Amino acid sequence: MNNKNKILVWIIVLLAILNLTTIVSIIHHRYKDKQAAETVIVTGQGKNPLSGRFFMQEVGFDNEQMEQFRQINRIFKPKSNQIIWQMDSLKVLIFDELNKQQVDTARLEQLNTAFGELHAELKDETCMFYLKLKEISNAEQIEKLKSAFEPLFYQENSPTQGRGRGRGGRQQPYYDNDIQN
Repeated sequence: MNNKNKILVWIIVLLAILNLTTIVSIIHHRYKDKQAAETVIVTGQGKNPLSGRFFMQEVGFDNEQMEQFRQINRIFKPKSNQIIWQMDSLKVLIFDELNKQQVDTARLEQLNTAFGELHAELKDETCMFYLKLKEISNAEQIEKLKSAFEPLFYQENSPTQGRGRGRGGRQQPYYDNDIQN
């Protein structure tokens, strides 16, 4: 084989590798897009799962916003999942302690305090997630975000929800008077 043929063979090999790499890259990006679209954040009590698909279809995020959502979610999801796992573990310990013959109320208080701290941490993470999503949203999308996240902050029939919620009838939260800005 002469030099010319060797060069042509190497060019064909390189083009084949380039084509293969391009195909793998396309498949990988489609998989990542599908995975992000199916990422679920559960709000409230199983209501209104906030997923990548939700943000695309319901909130109306475009491709650029979806990429930003993925970056924001890659930070939020592992942190929130870890906190939720820790909270679930504490719930088991609390319930086990409650069901002992001799309940250690000091231990119970410790567990409850730890649970409260984790809950506060989860709310902080959720608030930061929400604020970052607001930053990448337009005014119409912000209203949709508000509706989607509302179950995380208001429970059905809660005292602060009051009658006529949505028509300006929401009562002032109890702690609002005690907490200084």
